[in-house]
Amino acid sequence: MAKNEIIIVKGIQIATFRIENEDYISLTDIARNKNAEEPKDVVKNWMRSRTTIEFLGLWEQLNNSTFKGVEFDSFLFEAGSNSFTLSPTKWIETTNAKGIISKQGKNGGTFAHKDIAFEFASWVSSGFKLYLIKEFQRLKADENDRLKLEWNLQRTLSKINYRIHTDAIKENLIPNELSKSQIQFVYADEADLLNMALFGFTAKQWREDNSDKEGNVRDYATIEQLVILSNLESINAVLIHQGLNQSERLKQLNKTAIQHMKSLVTNLNVKKLK
Repeated sequence: MAKNEIIIVKGIQIATFRIENEDYISLTDIARNKNAEEPKDVVKNWMRSRTTIEFLGLWEQLNNSTFKGVEFDSFLFEAGSNSFTLSPTKWIETTNAKGIISKQGKNGGTFAHKDIAFEFASWVSSGFKLYLIKEFQRLKADENDRLKLEWNLQRTLSKINYRIHTDAIKENLIPNELSKSQIQFVYADEADLLNMALFGFTAKQWREDNSDKEGNVRDYATIEQLVILSNLESINAVLIHQGLNQSERLKQLNKTAIQHMKSLVTNLNVKKLK
């Protein structure tokens, strides 16, 4: 249940809140316009009317699939007679109504869906109803403006965070260009050839530097690195068929890894995989 929002109508504070994306307004507060000392009596008197019961019943039938129609018919039959009385609590408990809510404790009272609250306000005073609608619309406009501001702020922060993320990748994940001595070194294991092209070190070197970690270097690779690694495997197979030696293949694979990483850091499809 959302935190209460307060609107001021002709000097009277009227509480509102949202539940399940629906707006509810305090009937108790509206009733103070008619009787500031005993607002509960105003609500009860309104609910004695047959017209009110018909309206409440119709609203529930249109908006509440669990509304108890048989119990409603009983109230409708009695409504309007001198002996008929009905409290909000009895209406809710007997018919399983959702359009009216009774809240206990601090900031409690009888609340109703805005459709019902406006109808009640009209019964209290047609002029008061117009003021109520005007202030309620202003509240909703302020909320919409605040939501737009929050959305724009989140969108801006998202862009900034994404730029920070891609810059970090560029600074830390884009492979370094290998030196001549690294390229000339013979790697018997083709998997280590790919590791050197992408990470700049062999699996053994990674294990020696990360003795506290389980698994291997590829278990700690980013999505971008894993995508490139898969590409390098295919490219290496082609280069082997072309008869290139390891040193030449390592040189080409390293250049390819650098180019691919620069491309992937701004690729939205890769971002969606995270």
